[in-house]
Amino acid sequence: MVFEHTAHRLLRGGLSAGGLGSTMGIIEYQASTKQDSEETLPSLIQVISSNGIKGFDNVEANNNPLVGLSAQDTEAASSDDGSVVMSCERMQSISISMPPSPMEAHLHNAKRVLFSDHGDTIITNGNPDHSAPSNMDSKQTKFHSQPMPTGSAYREAVNGGNLPKHSGVVKDKRYDSFKTWSGKLERQLSNLRGKPRGAPSEDGTAPNAEIETLPVDRYFDALEGPELDTLRASEEIVLPDDKRWPFLLRYPISSFGICLGVSSQAIMWKTLATSASTNFLHINLTSNLILWCISVTLVAVVSSIYLLKVIFYFEAIRREYYHPIRVNFFFAPWIALLFLAQGVPPSVATNLHPALWYILMTPIFCLELKIYGQWMSGGQRRLSKVANPSNHLSIVGNFVGALLGASMGLKEGPLFFFAVGLAHYTVLFVTLYQRLPTNETLPKELHPVFFLFVAAPSVASMAWAKIQGSFDYGSRIAYFIALFLYFSLAVRVNFFRGFRFSLAWWAYTFPMTGAAIATTSYANEVTNVVTQALSVILSSIATLTVMALLVTTILHAFVLHDLFPNDIAIAISERKPKPHRKWFHLRHVSSDTRDIENYLKFASSESKDIEASLGHPSSDTDRECKLPL
Repeated sequence: MVFEHTAHRLLRGGLSAGGLGSTMGIIEYQASTKQDSEETLPSLIQVISSNGIKGFDNVEANNNPLVGLSAQDTEAASSDDGSVVMSCERMQSISISMPPSPMEAHLHNAKRVLFSDHGDTIITNGNPDHSAPSNMDSKQTKFHSQPMPTGSAYREAVNGGNLPKHSGVVKDKRYDSFKTWSGKLERQLSNLRGKPRGAPSEDGTAPNAEIETLPVDRYFDALEGPELDTLRASEEIVLPDDKRWPFLLRYPISSFGICLGVSSQAIMWKTLATSASTNFLHINLTSNLILWCISVTLVAVVSSIYLLKVIFYFEAIRREYYHPIRVNFFFAPWIALLFLAQGVPPSVATNLHPALWYILMTPIFCLELKIYGQWMSGGQRRLSKVANPSNHLSIVGNFVGALLGASMGLKEGPLFFFAVGLAHYTVLFVTLYQRLPTNETLPKELHPVFFLFVAAPSVASMAWAKIQGSFDYGSRIAYFIALFLYFSLAVRVNFFRGFRFSLAWWAYTFPMTGAAIATTSYANEVTNVVTQALSVILSSIATLTVMALLVTTILHAFVLHDLFPNDIAIAISERKPKPHRKWFHLRHVSSDTRDIENYLKFASSESKDIEASLGHPSSDTDRECKLPL
């Protein structure tokens, strides 16, 4: 009788807790009142109540309408022969997953459907059967992870609209570190509101730390290519690479190259229409007026868009400024304005006020103090390390300014900038020609960027001619240098194939236009068939090049939709990822394998220095090659 009492209490305790215990089957035990001695039950049929272990196969509830009784009333019937039959049947449960949140709003929208083996529904439409005995004395509700429903139960939940709903799409905050108003200023406002600086945001993500200034070595380690705009395979970026970034983040400073190419065309057609050596072409100033108006529109549009980038994504501007190649394009907006002033049609203005020249040359002078100072300082941005053909953009501004100032009748100012430009152009020209081993940005192959070699001497020849009043020997020396560089690149046109198009190519067209303008000026002094034919040929090549770039730009913008791809150059990480070194391979590699790899490395390089691969072995190799005696 002791076991009967224990079995009844065990069964009532297991079922009153509302647990969804595993099927215990039907346990039958016949107790004979005539048995004198007690028999020990085998361990196989011993029963442990489901609430004997806390949290095992049961759900505690605290007056929660979601959790109700799902089991049928226990049938403990006494048979005629005195046997006690205990029946505990498992209820099959299909539930809707819900987040483990204590918010009661989600609890009211959830639905739990329970079915018995006989098809009798215990809980329907979210209304539990409170008539069944239950134990609701738990202190705390536990939310257990439940499987997603399948079959008819899931369809009922979807049709009933009881699935959890999200209020909206989570805002992507990965761009906040580049935003002007979501970076440092937002963190300062958070501190004023009493929120700690390093406190996590509402979505559980930590706020982006303030991005430090990237050293120039970081750009060299993470990027590659002639324009340092391609991410290396071992590097990572701080912005998502699986989606398209906002337009302003994809809008580079090199977009001002379009303004340089079109505005220089306006100057060329003005020179062709007003020069005596090209009168036989019968060109009027209408083309100059049309191109000048287009140039003004382009400068206004490009400047406005980039100004928006300065306002909303100032961190991206900082990264472009510290980029060893992009920094030179910060001269492009001011050079484009100088081109507009130089190519203004006579119908618009004949004489410009000299104050305009001082206004335009002031930002160029400030940029030169910064850039040229870094070249001489001997630090990370010394010229021998960062020299690349795009540095000519920082030189050309001096000669264009000198040309415009001399056209306005100024003397000392244009001569000053001409001297500064000449000194630094000489140093840059020699540095680029030497291809120093310390230089890390000079492309190994020819690239359209090399046409910038022609820009500085071409404009310098015209500037000196304006300062002196004639195309004298100094101007001719500079012009002949530019003409030779032009021809040396033109005969190798096949080497310029296979490069990915970018907006920076527009900046490489104005050197060709500058060479055509200088040739026309030279033909005015030395007029013959050769100089006139050369002037027409170079002008035609420059015009066709601009037209080809215009068609290519329209194709990429409106057909391929890749004119402004993700600007990888500004999204590199602050620190280099840790490489996964294969120590096992390094320990077991033989000295012969290392010699072969070293040989192939030098054999595939441009230097063809095969003897350098036969150097002295390293200390590690010596230790590996030594054999015990």
